[in-house]
Amino acid sequence: MKTLFQNGFVYSEAQHAFIRADLMTENGVITDISLSASPDEDTAVIDCEGMYILPGLVDVHTHGRAGYDFNTADADGCRAMRRSYAEAGTTTILATLASAEPASLDASIEAIQKNRVSEEGLCHIAGIHLEGRYLNPKRRGAHPEHLLAPLDPAELKMYLAKMQPAPMRISAAFEMEGGKEFAETAVSMGAVASLAHSDATYEQSLDAVRWGITGFTHTFNTMKPLHHREPGNIAASLLCDTAYTELICDGEHIHPDMIRLASRVKEPNHMVLITDSMEAAGCPNGHYSIAGLHVIVKNGIAVNEEGVIAGSTLDLFTALVNYMSFTDKTLEEALPAATVNPARMSGLENVCGSIAVGLRADFIMIRDKNAPELESVWIAGKKI
Repeated sequence: MKTLFQNGFVYSEAQHAFIRADLMTENGVITDISLSASPDEDTAVIDCEGMYILPGLVDVHTHGRAGYDFNTADADGCRAMRRSYAEAGTTTILATLASAEPASLDASIEAIQKNRVSEEGLCHIAGIHLEGRYLNPKRRGAHPEHLLAPLDPAELKMYLAKMQPAPMRISAAFEMEGGKEFAETAVSMGAVASLAHSDATYEQSLDAVRWGITGFTHTFNTMKPLHHREPGNIAASLLCDTAYTELICDGEHIHPDMIRLASRVKEPNHMVLITDSMEAAGCPNGHYSIAGLHVIVKNGIAVNEEGVIAGSTLDLFTALVNYMSFTDKTLEEALPAATVNPARMSGLENVCGSIAVGLRADFIMIRDKNAPELESVWIAGKKI
C-alpha cells in the first residue's frame, strides 16, 4: 500500500534543516520525497499541515524498559519493551546485555535473536550490544566484580558467532591484557567495538582507536577522571574525531554543563545520545533489577545496593530535548545525535536514522520544533 504524507516539514539530514516536502511510502519503505507529489487513486493521503517530520530515534545502548530487561526477558517481555520504545519515539535499538554468567548470556542472546522479527507497532531490534564481562574491575560501576572476565578472544568469537548475522557491538576495557588481539578479533568478525568501563590513559585510548575501536561508551561515566597532566580516556573520547562519543543526557549521570562542554569540543557528526535505560524506564519509582541484580529507583534515579547509579530511566526523546536545553542547540543541530549518528556508528545508516528514499519509513511527528513534544510515531509507514 502507498501512503502520501503531505504538507509537512521534513527533516533533511544533508541540509540539517526542515524543508517543506511531501513524503511517499510504499510497503514500509520511503519511495519519494518531493515538493508536490500527485497521488493516484490507490494512495492513502495524510495531511501533515503544521507538523515537523523527524527520523525515528535510534538507541544503540539500552538494557530495557517497561518492567523488563534484555538479560532476562522472554518473548512477551521483548514485545512489551518494543512497544514501549516505540511509544516513546524510539524506532530502532541495539538490545544491550550487562555482565552475566556465560550460560545466562547464551540464553539472552538466543532469546533476543528469536524476538527480532518485525511486528506492526513495535520498534526494531537491529542487533545486540554486549556491555559486560570484559570490563576493568577498577571502573566496573554497577557490574558485579565476580561476573567480570579477562579479555579472551576465543570466548568473544563464540559470543559473536551466536550474535550473527545481526549487527553486533562489543564494549570492553581494551587497555587490559590482550586488548589488541581482543579488539582485532571483534573487528575482524564485523563487530563495532567501543571502549567502556575503562581506566585507560590517553595514549592507551588512542592505541585502542588504532586497533579498530570506533566509540567510547557512556563518556564521563565509569572512566578515568579527566586530569590536566593525564587527560585519560575522557579527553580521547572528545578529541578523537573518528570515534563516536556516547552521552547519557538525563542530567544525573553527567552535569548539564559538562554536556555543554562536550558539545563544544566534540566533532558533531560523532556525537551520540544514548539512554543506558534499565527496566524501570517508563515505570514508577520502586524496586527493580538490572541483569538480575536489585536496583532501587527513587525520583527516577536508579541505584544498586552499593549506592552506585545502575542505568537510567531515560527515553531517547527526552534525552534529545535535554540535549537541546543543556547545550542551547536547535533541534536541527541536535537531532543527528539521536538518529543518523548512532545509525552510522552501528552500520545501520542504509536502513534507518534518516528520512531518505530507500530507507525504512520510521519517523516521528511534532508540532513545535523549539519545544518538542511527541505527537505521533510511525514505524514502517504505519502509525502505532
